[in-house]
Amino acid sequence: MALIECRFFSQVLGLMSTMNVILPNLPPLEVEANRVPRQRPYPTLYLLHGLSDDHTVWQRRTQIERYVEAFDLAVVMPAVQRSFYANSVTGEMYWTFISEEVPLAARSFFPLSAAREENYVAGLSMGGYGAFKLALACPERFAAGASLSGALDIVYRLQEEEKIGGDAVQRVFGSSDRLAGSPDDLFRLARETALRGAQPSLYQWCGTDDFLYEDNRRFREHARAVGLAVTYEEGPGGHEWPCWDQQIQRVLNWLPGLRRL
Repeated sequence: MALIECRFFSQVLGLMSTMNVILPNLPPLEVEANRVPRQRPYPTLYLLHGLSDDHTVWQRRTQIERYVEAFDLAVVMPAVQRSFYANSVTGEMYWTFISEEVPLAARSFFPLSAAREENYVAGLSMGGYGAFKLALACPERFAAGASLSGALDIVYRLQEEEKIGGDAVQRVFGSSDRLAGSPDDLFRLARETALRGAQPSLYQWCGTDDFLYEDNRRFREHARAVGLAVTYEEGPGGHEWPCWDQQIQRVLNWLPGLRRL
């Protein structure tokens, strides 16, 4: 395995950005000047962090490097700050960054597949929202999306924040009236994606003690009602890393078409 930190200037954000990339079966000495020898592009998992984390958290809090040793899979972990993977009302273009610039940058550095059937996205909490947003908004580019304890009912989260005067969600999306039914609303994306030809496979997990548990159940029922196939699982646990460390292993085994080594 090779773990590589990539720093690049984001034209979209106008600043230096960072992503960590795990490449399988590649001795570190073979990595030279942004060129990695490989006859066939790697299937790729974009693995997204949560609100309080960064691009290093999956390596620090789980054994993701060890888990992916069993698969022919590259893992791309970008840093997006507290952006909710969205183009914010204040002008920060993190949706454009994650949906367009990051895949192009990653493929320019490493031999990563651009084929839909070999691209996946997963994340936790804020990253679970981002993962489903990418899978639902770009089903022609992602075969599957996985959400672990995802903030999937983002409109409800903003409504609750408006009641108590918080700003984590509001600073990105503005008002709940603006957010509801917009392209940032997963409930709208689910309806639209259900009507399209290419539908991504979806995996959803949440702990029964998680503060986002009811949000997840609402999204599950909505997705099924509009005709989306969702593999849904739940179990004991809260919004915590021991759960996500266990569940990312289930995600890797669930990803459709992924080849074991």
